[in-house]
Amino acid sequence: MNQLNETHDIALTSWVESANSDNTDFPIQNLPFASFKTSGTEQAYRGGVAIGDQIVDLAALAELGIFSGLAQQALVAAAKPQLNQFMAMGKAAWSALRLALSKALRSGVSEQSQVEACLVAQQEAEYQLPCHIHDYTDFYSSIHHATAVGSLFRPDNPLLPNYKWVPIGYHGRASSIDVSGQTFPRPCGQTKAPDATEPSFGPCKRLDYEVEMGIFIGQGNQLGERISIDNAEDHVFGLCLFNDWSARDIQAWEYQPLGPFLAKSFASTISPWIVTTEALAPFREAFTRNEADPQPMAYLTSAQNSAAGQFNVTLDCLLKTSGSAEENHVSTSNFKHSYWTVAQMVAHHSVNGCNLQAGDLLGTGTQSGPEKAEAGSLLELTHGGKQAITLANGETRTFLEDGDTVIMRGYCEKTGAKRIGFGEVSSTILPAKAPAKR
Repeated sequence: MNQLNETHDIALTSWVESANSDNTDFPIQNLPFASFKTSGTEQAYRGGVAIGDQIVDLAALAELGIFSGLAQQALVAAAKPQLNQFMAMGKAAWSALRLALSKALRSGVSEQSQVEACLVAQQEAEYQLPCHIHDYTDFYSSIHHATAVGSLFRPDNPLLPNYKWVPIGYHGRASSIDVSGQTFPRPCGQTKAPDATEPSFGPCKRLDYEVEMGIFIGQGNQLGERISIDNAEDHVFGLCLFNDWSARDIQAWEYQPLGPFLAKSFASTISPWIVTTEALAPFREAFTRNEADPQPMAYLTSAQNSAAGQFNVTLDCLLKTSGSAEENHVSTSNFKHSYWTVAQMVAHHSVNGCNLQAGDLLGTGTQSGPEKAEAGSLLELTHGGKQAITLANGETRTFLEDGDTVIMRGYCEKTGAKRIGFGEVSSTILPAKAPAKR
């Protein structure tokens, strides 16, 4: 688990003036990673680090040769089109590069003129997935979401018996994950109305979003080896925003007995920026479990996880309807309400000997808070589609319509620390494609 160090100093400022704004997501205390190129060009994608409204082009920076040792080695790896090699280098390399970047971007440094030549404006950039995602696992870590959804189907017993004992998850489809800006057609599949005698095929009618966090694995483990909860976060490179779309009506028909399939595999969207766990160090909170609940087993328990296992990340969800530029606020929740921590999810994932790899993505599952207004999906906000919500622009929704754009933003703030953010993840729903001709 990362400790506070000089890179978190709230007094640090940057010669990149936009990084010193009180409301920027990307002050010098953040320094998240992405893969980018200048929009509309044939340039190769390369690694970049956000600072204010600019991006440090890591490929250009590596050519300057102003870093040395492990920091330079890490920089060369991070400059590649995908971050996997850098992520696999481990905690010491990540930290060495973060410190070197922090020093080079601070106000008054002699390297300013050299590094300044490596800047690209974020408004001129386009992004790809920051790394190759080998595998994707989606957890179900919010007890508030699990209880709300379970109560729709099992009012007297919303949580299944295993929920409070084991971090629940399923293996998803990595190939349909894309970066913010993704558009996709409304999925089609089999559905069955409650009063129907047999299922029918057609476009999804109950399309929903899910407010999640994405957890990127850095250094992996060998097949057959377990990752201990004591050092689980040494294997976590960082976090991003994650919208794991869900076709609720398709899922209701298909999920038994093996769980989600076509209802989840059509699209998932992540924010371009990965905020490192080191950058998140000031925003840790204690992990506690209700005394009336089963306490986590020994392999899911550690002193440091109890002391600071949770991340305090505020998550905003907004909806922009077709033909309107207005962003309608839908909900605000927080990752700190998660029933299971990042370390517990990683430790559990590997306890059977499963080998994780650099670039693997773990979804946290929908992050909902204890209040209804903190619900991370329309399924919860509309009580299963029975109670429409009214948007600020006067339109109503039970589930998403074609042309809707869902926007999610995340940030961390507390007294005594510099506010940092994740940017945003945005994606738009297109009409379903016509069936293929025979």
